[in-house]
Amino acid sequence: MAVDAKLLEILRCPITKQTLSLLSPERLADLNERIERGEVRHLDGSPVEAPIQAALITANGKTIYKIEDDIPIMLEDLSIAADFQ
Repeated sequence: MAVDAKLLEILRCPITKQTLSLLSPERLADLNERIERGEVRHLDGSPVEAPIQAALITANGKTIYKIEDDIPIMLEDLSIAADFQ
């Protein structure tokens, strides 16, 4: 998975307008473990049902946006709160 560097430079969180970076492999693994246990929900309250291959996280570390087929899914309702360590 590779988000184009130029795209990453211009992308902003639709909620906070913060910059984004790729979620680290360690945090991605932790997130996927929590998804498997049914502990993760989108902002709209729906469960995240499938493992995430890659994701972006806001500069403040509070919001995650998954990447599907190399396309960042920047919809507010489908964002994920990053309230895990």
